[in-house]
Amino acid sequence: MSLPAALSAPAPAALPALSVSHLVLRAKQLEIDALKHLAARAELVDVIGQLIHALQRERGATSVYLASGGQQFTEVRQAAVLEAQPLEAQARAIFATQTEPGQGASARMISMMAWALMGLDMLDGLRTQIEQRTLSAHDSVAAFSRLIAGLVELIFHVADATAHPGISRLLVAFLHLVQSKEAAGQERAVGALLYASGHGDEAQQQRLIHLIDAQESSLRVFEEFAEPALRTHWQQHLLTPGVARLERLRRTLCTARPGAALDAQLSDDWFEVSSAHITAQWDLQQQLVQALRQHCEAQVRAAEQALLDAEGLLQQLRDNPSPHAQAVERFFDAAAQPGSMPLPAAVTEGLANHIDTAAQQAQASSLLDMLQAQSARLATMEAELETARRTLNERKVIERAKGVLMSRMGLTEEAAFRALQKTSMDQNRRLLDVAEATLSLPDFAFPKPGTSK
Repeated sequence: MSLPAALSAPAPAALPALSVSHLVLRAKQLEIDALKHLAARAELVDVIGQLIHALQRERGATSVYLASGGQQFTEVRQAAVLEAQPLEAQARAIFATQTEPGQGASARMISMMAWALMGLDMLDGLRTQIEQRTLSAHDSVAAFSRLIAGLVELIFHVADATAHPGISRLLVAFLHLVQSKEAAGQERAVGALLYASGHGDEAQQQRLIHLIDAQESSLRVFEEFAEPALRTHWQQHLLTPGVARLERLRRTLCTARPGAALDAQLSDDWFEVSSAHITAQWDLQQQLVQALRQHCEAQVRAAEQALLDAEGLLQQLRDNPSPHAQAVERFFDAAAQPGSMPLPAAVTEGLANHIDTAAQQAQASSLLDMLQAQSARLATMEAELETARRTLNERKVIERAKGVLMSRMGLTEEAAFRALQKTSMDQNRRLLDVAEATLSLPDFAFPKPGTSK
């Protein structure tokens, strides 16, 4: 009788013996790999940010070029195209790098790269239409804005995938600065279109008001998450004469009666001051990218240096047991009089009030200090990460609610946002609460496009 196949098969190769040092070194190597992925993300958002900046300038120059019937900004537009083209190639290259195995890109990130790449593939055709002036100024602004929106959304998904609290804070600040800068870029293009056309237009004026509000909203989040030096830098910019000029030109545009004459010669002034406002945000964006790089590089260097010292890593493991393990070790210390069984920090906060002797008081205080310090450090890290995630998740909810209104009521993206914003103001509720309520409504609660409720 032959043995069963499972018994007659050769014995599997023995697994290598597992050791503490192997696990510690492996954990540190994985930490380094994760940090290098974060550093690559910093390079990705830098390249995307540079491309957005170039496309914003091209969009602004194009709006003047088309609104003036090709009489203005011909050379400015051509220069902007030449500036954007090498950055397009650079973005394609870094997209390819991010899709390689081992880079850690999520499926959603790669999908957003595909969407952005589709927009880049359409740029040559768009530029040909602009050159031949077969496209309106308004439609060109919309086309560039759609492409840039995809690039901004890609930055959002990069920030959302980051689990390191310090880097998450920087990415949230970066994302909202980019959003503000994009709203400022759209404002420049719409304002340039109005001035170059020589007359007021109610729809475009409403867009300007919305874009100004969007900038202020994004900049509030930026200031919340940015480092103090960057906040101070921005606040100083707001006090400059250029910003005062921008406000005057804004007021002229926003208060003009529909159809009223506008001084077309002011298009140059408008483009200059709004560009300076965008450049101030671009300078902050560059500083944020530099801070991201430095933060990632410092973390990688420290981790790589620690990896070289295997014995040091083992010693660090020995010297840093879990807080509860340290408390239990003190409890069973034969040289000390045991107190009560160690409890989590929240339970032991009042322990010192019930100790009789000075020696026991000192021992309890030491334990409390250790537990409370550890708890505070972890709580701070978790709070920072949770705040960053909450801000990003709130934006997701609002974007989803806009999508629902667009699909069920046939609204444009801008009209959908205005509807949410108006409901928020009319009902004195947070925009997030209105968005969540919108998502909870059944289909029949929405009037079909072209009908009244």
